[in-house]
Order: sequence, then C-alpha cells, then structure tokens
Amino acid sequence: MSQNIAELPIVKRTYNGKVRDIYDLGDTLLIVTSDRVSAFDVVFPNLITGKGKILNQISVYFFEKTKHIIQNHFITDKVEEYPSELHPFKAEIEGRSMLVKKTRVLPFECIVRGYISGSAWQEYKRFGTVHNMIMPDGLKESQRFPKALFTPSTKAVDGHDENISYHEMASRIDELIAERLKNVSLALFKYAHDFLKGKHILLADTKFEFGTIGSEIYLIDEVFTPDSSRLWDAHEYVAGIAQTSLDKQFIRDYVQQIGWDKEPPAPELPLEVIKATLSKYKEAYHRITGENKFL
Repeated sequence: MSQNIAELPIVKRTYNGKVRDIYDLGDTLLIVTSDRVSAFDVVFPNLITGKGKILNQISVYFFEKTKHIIQNHFITDKVEEYPSELHPFKAEIEGRSMLVKKTRVLPFECIVRGYISGSAWQEYKRFGTVHNMIMPDGLKESQRFPKALFTPSTKAVDGHDENISYHEMASRIDELIAERLKNVSLALFKYAHDFLKGKHILLADTKFEFGTIGSEIYLIDEVFTPDSSRLWDAHEYVAGIAQTSLDKQFIRDYVQQIGWDKEPPAPELPLEVIKATLSKYKEAYHRITGENKFL
C-alpha cells in the first residue's frame, strides 16, 4: 500500500491549501479538511484537533440544504462510496473529507455582509465606505445594513486577497456570470441568515466560491462554516460593540492584542486560545445541526 494518498496511481495532482488538501482524481476531487487554522490569510503552526471534521460536516450539511438555490459540487462524504483505492485510508479521512465534482474555479471570493464588522468596520471608521462604497453616516459597529452588501475579492494563491468592487469583478469576467454570482450569493446569504436566526445565530458575513463545468455554475469549497463565516450569538447581540462569535475570533483577537503584523510566519497560539477556539467550533456545529457528536 502507498504511504499516503498522494502516492496513489489514481491521484493526478495534489494541492495543499491553507486548511484543505485536494487530491485530483481526474473528473473528481477528494477534499480533505485538515486541523490547520489560518487567520488573515496566514496559516498558524498549531493544529486545532478535530476542527477539520467539524468544518467538513457543516459544509456537507449546508450543501444539502442549499441545493434548491444552486447546484453544488458535493457527491458524497461516505468513504465506502469513494474509489476503492481510497478505502485503506478510511481512518485518516472519514468525517473530514468529501468527494466532489471537479470544476474550473472562478478566481473570486464572493463575500456577502449583512452587518458591519471586521475589516468593513475598520474601513468605515476611516473613510465612511465599505469596499469603496459610500455608506450612510452614523453606523455603529455590528449594526445590520439596510440591505446585505455583495463585496467580492480576488482569490490569491499566495499572500492576501484584494478587495474589489462588483464593477471591477464584472470587468474581469463575463457580465452575465458576474451578475449570476452576485444574485446567487445574496440568495444563499438570505436563506442561511433566516435559517440560522431560528437557531439564535446571526450570520454577520460569509464568503462563497464558485466553479464551472461547461456553462454551468456550481457552489464549491465550503459553505457557512465558522472558517468562511462570521457567526454571532443572537442572545448576546447588541449593536455598537464587538460581538461574541462562534468562530476563530479568539485567534484574531489574540494576534491583534500581541501586535502581530499579519505577515508570515504566524505566531504560536497559547493552549487556552486553541481550547477556546475549538470549543466555539463545537458549539457552532451543535447549534447549527442539533447534533451532539462533537460535544
């Protein structure tokens, strides 16, 4: 048996992302979600054990929930339904992997913001804008926008993504595709915001990625996870202050507190930050799905 999946004859190429390892099987991909963690586009040296399974299974949950809005690349997360060559690796990949359709990835992150927070809040405080769009005066931190904003960015292979306007995005790809991405992103956000609100979670903002097969557009990568979304505890929500998050906000807060410049290498994370972050991922999974498997 090969020592690792990358050595299997069926694997054409391997891509190692910040958090995911992607194995090209020809017409399909095997996506394995690791326990690595990144913030500000930089990977940290510490693992958050179990995080990968939580992220993978939240994505599987929402791929099933949102396929009435747009088709997605998900095929199965059952190892017994993977190509037989992958079966000996069941212990390594079960729960943290999925087999997906191979698409041509569109080079944008489609970000939707329902509330003003994070980098959007920082920009607004300095310039009165969000993604260079003029905003009303007097917005408070964490306040809900009158209408959700579509604020895309480029998808950088290395380094930091670049915030761009919708018009800039439309100038780089077919206008009809840009319009479809915007409309679908807003529809997905509305669906998940309403769904999660019923579970006392506020979806503050999130990002999507899309790919194509022929002329068809597919939702890909991950969806509504604590890594791709800012999730707030609705019970504790008060506009005007930073919110309690069900994501990796503990890590963001820690590295800003110690004055890290957000450039590699990332600092070591203290054990208490790792534990607190994992606890939030587990809580998010439980509250979203109603299942207790990670508690």
